[in-house]
Amino acid sequence: MAPPLMERSTNWYLPSAPMVYAVISDPRMVDNPDMPSYQPYVHGMYDPPALIPLQMMGVNLNVDCYVDTAIIVVSGTWRIHCVMGSRSCDCLIAVPMGNQGSILGVEVDLPTKSYVTELIGEQESKGIGKIARPEDGGFLKPHIFTSTIPQIDGGTNISIKIRWSQMLSYNAGRFSLTVPFCFPEYVTPAIKKISKKEKIELNVNSGVANGILCKATSHPLKEIRRHEGKFSFLYEAEIFKWSNTDFRFSYSVSSGNIFGGILLQSLYDYDQSDMFCIYLFPGSEQNRKVFKKEVVFVVDISESMQGRPLESTKSAISAALSKLSPEDSFNIIAFSNEAFQFSTSMELASKDAIERATAWISMKYTVGGSTNLFIPLEKAADMLSNTRGSIPMIFLVADGSVEDERNICHWMQKRLTNQGVLCPSIHTFGIGSFCNHYFLRMLARIGRGEYGAAFDLDSIEVQMNKLFSKGLSTVLANITIDAFDDCEEIEVYSSRIPDLSLESPLTIYGRYQGSFPDNLKVKGILGDLSSFTMDLKIRRAKDIPLDSVLARRQIDLLTAQAWFSENKRLEEKLCF
Repeated sequence: MAPPLMERSTNWYLPSAPMVYAVISDPRMVDNPDMPSYQPYVHGMYDPPALIPLQMMGVNLNVDCYVDTAIIVVSGTWRIHCVMGSRSCDCLIAVPMGNQGSILGVEVDLPTKSYVTELIGEQESKGIGKIARPEDGGFLKPHIFTSTIPQIDGGTNISIKIRWSQMLSYNAGRFSLTVPFCFPEYVTPAIKKISKKEKIELNVNSGVANGILCKATSHPLKEIRRHEGKFSFLYEAEIFKWSNTDFRFSYSVSSGNIFGGILLQSLYDYDQSDMFCIYLFPGSEQNRKVFKKEVVFVVDISESMQGRPLESTKSAISAALSKLSPEDSFNIIAFSNEAFQFSTSMELASKDAIERATAWISMKYTVGGSTNLFIPLEKAADMLSNTRGSIPMIFLVADGSVEDERNICHWMQKRLTNQGVLCPSIHTFGIGSFCNHYFLRMLARIGRGEYGAAFDLDSIEVQMNKLFSKGLSTVLANITIDAFDDCEEIEVYSSRIPDLSLESPLTIYGRYQGSFPDNLKVKGILGDLSSFTMDLKIRRAKDIPLDSVLARRQIDLLTAQAWFSENKRLEEKLCF
């Protein structure tokens, strides 16, 4: 019997800001370290251990926004107020992160020792006598990182610095950021005389020469600096209780048209190569023409999709169909060990066709047996092989491993290479932790599309709607950079450049050795099928840490490529 897909989480108990907990296995150690009390009624052991939130004595939040990414640093002091001074306990750090968050490092300072996280390779770990156990840290949820500090005495003050990155949300030319910063009342020290200082510093370096304009903020920030493409804000105060709302901020990048540029960074690392990042923004022009579309939804209805996953998928597909224009066409293929088609051919997105498709998908139920993806993908590709005047795209939704995954990637790569202009883009969506996300990410890259995922039931429909909206609002396709094909010293991390959507900026990145070309042009096809060409200006990113900004994306993509190629050298590269 297959393991259950996912369980609904009780979000009430999950941290909504960086938190530190005392890990209590023996209840007899629980006491006020300053004023011990007599507790004869306490006995036994906790299994699993109880977690007691520690009181927070001070907190600083520093946010640096670069291009489409925020680097966040939270520095705070927590006190073990609940363990007697003669006893010690482990402490658990929990860090909830926002949109596509990725932990960058944790530093801990104690009166007599300090700790710091470090990424090491497999060969290096063999020479180390004691390294962290899996239970000492990891991800409680996909967005909540945890790390354990061993044996700290009761009454100790712990200074902790936590660094992570997360993606900025983008819509209609506006970037938005939400940082989990809502502290529960019980982490505020009970003694009111204790000074409590809260400080927030925000710096924005857009990486572009265009003007930027602050739109909204959740906390009373004061502007302290402004320069072309950059600005800084500060908030600092003595407070009675800690922030009870997430830190939110938004700003706009003023341009109505597609624009972009190139950032270069010297790294001086192990392979003597430097880093480049090309960025393209769709601009804020709302009346820009998107492509006429031919869309095929390929949906997993195997037994593991039963219940909430399939129902959420049906709702998301119905919402996506409602966004199609009457001139668009579509089809739906449901699959398990065999494929079921809504229609034998593509259907125009008329009101009647959408109603029939919505009724058809709503009646679909899960089917047992193996999951054969090759047949429905081949059917979808065949349906889109003669597209003219439209952009063809496939949306694939799956929640489990499928047969012959690497061969599917090779087959699709060969097919798309041999197909002409405007070959299908493939957008993939993975549900839960049992599907092969490396495969889905790689298939999306081969298909010049986007990859999305949901790891809990509550986020399936929301995240799937985002992927569908992004794919359906493509404004620039078949993007090429003229210098990439002619220069062997440039390594692009993705061999096929994704399309540009109104819903999101596009970044193209990689490494280069020697000198970078002085002139680069980006070319593509616009929604009205006219040609697009733009010169890209180069800027040395001395004040933008591209290695940190792109770290999450590099690791995700290189991991997928290492899986696909089974290349040991590439696996080793991920350790550096």
